[in-house]
Amino acid sequence: MAGTEELSEALAARLGGTVTGLERLSGGASRETWRFELDGRPLILRRDPPGRGAAKAGMGKEAALLRAAGEVGVPVPEVLDVDDDPKDLGAAFLVMAFLEGETIPRRILRDEPYRKARARLAGQCGEVLARLHTLSPDAVDGLDDVDQVAQYRATLDGLGQPHPTFELAFRWLDRNRPDSTRRSVVHGDFRNGNLLVDGSGIVAVLDWELAHQGDPVEDLGWLCVKSWRFGVDLPVGGFGTYTDLLAGYGGGVDLDELRWWEVLGTLKWGIMCILQATAHTSGAVRSVELAAIGRRVCEVEWDLLEVLP
Repeated sequence: MAGTEELSEALAARLGGTVTGLERLSGGASRETWRFELDGRPLILRRDPPGRGAAKAGMGKEAALLRAAGEVGVPVPEVLDVDDDPKDLGAAFLVMAFLEGETIPRRILRDEPYRKARARLAGQCGEVLARLHTLSPDAVDGLDDVDQVAQYRATLDGLGQPHPTFELAFRWLDRNRPDSTRRSVVHGDFRNGNLLVDGSGIVAVLDWELAHQGDPVEDLGWLCVKSWRFGVDLPVGGFGTYTDLLAGYGGGVDLDELRWWEVLGTLKWGIMCILQATAHTSGAVRSVELAAIGRRVCEVEWDLLEVLP
């Protein structure tokens, strides 16, 4: 499917209406995002890069997650259509309702229209995550359940690159692992940048492709990783405090446990940066965006040295 006109025609045939105004939106290193109108109604198309082939129910699983999360009160866009078969649109896809709001962290953290929202965002994040974590780990079929310390240990070993700071973090994580048996659906990428925000706060939680089974505190710790503060000196997404987040969550999590997951999240992001750079330098996916992300590995190493007790 070569261009916008062909994709518009395919969407119209699939959805049974008139498609206008199709345009690709910026952002997203792994999936395409398009905005269009169907018979005048604004919608969003999420699509795997064409040529990836038949997916392993990735879009179907994301749609199921959106629906399940919506049922427990998590704000999410309405799902209109989904298919993991690439035959109609050239790749697996998901069509959902368009919602007004902002996702760019620089604007959310600094622009005047979001000043009042910033004051309540950390507490709202806690409330939203508390609702999400009422979902049992098997609420959606096909969610992975792995030991992330072991997973990222193996990933780093496979890269064959020396990173002493990462080794230090792995040792600390092994020595200080929380004694927790809590399990739920975990969003996996709940952070500033994947939240749609307006002047009142959170409109919707987006980008569910990394969801899995796990300890719910993982989501809280990931939100606190320094990279998601975007230069603002507040520990929760650049917009709030640990106290605000945990108050919104309703308690049950201590700061030591939250810190453990923040360290793991920081380490994971550092290894992800290496992986994204490798995708570019190996020639597998030529992308300036991936190359730029790879340059951030040293930043994350510094962040780890600051967050480790």
